[in-house]
Amino acid sequence: METSRRQSGIQQLLAAEQEAQQIVNAARNAKMARLRQAKEEADREIAAYRAQMEAEFQKKVAETSGDSGANVKRLEQETEDKIANLKQQAGAISPDVVSMLLKHVTSVKN
Repeated sequence: METSRRQSGIQQLLAAEQEAQQIVNAARNAKMARLRQAKEEADREIAAYRAQMEAEFQKKVAETSGDSGANVKRLEQETEDKIANLKQQAGAISPDVVSMLLKHVTSVKN
């Protein structure tokens, strides 16, 4: 009788160990499945974010490249206006500069 109880106890321990191993394996498999799912979700979010950033970048590139012709024309106009302004100022003081130079060149100092 004692032997049969021991055998029964050993059998119960072995069965409990197998059941525990099955529970651990099931938990490990569930964890791996959750990790795979989380990775897939993160990959999808990254792809969506990357696509959004790329679209915004392309939009800004299109906006700035479309304006480059207008910017060039604006800069050319500003440059021409400044050159005309400098020529006008030089023309206004040119007679004074010429007379001052002639005065200094023609006067003799001892």
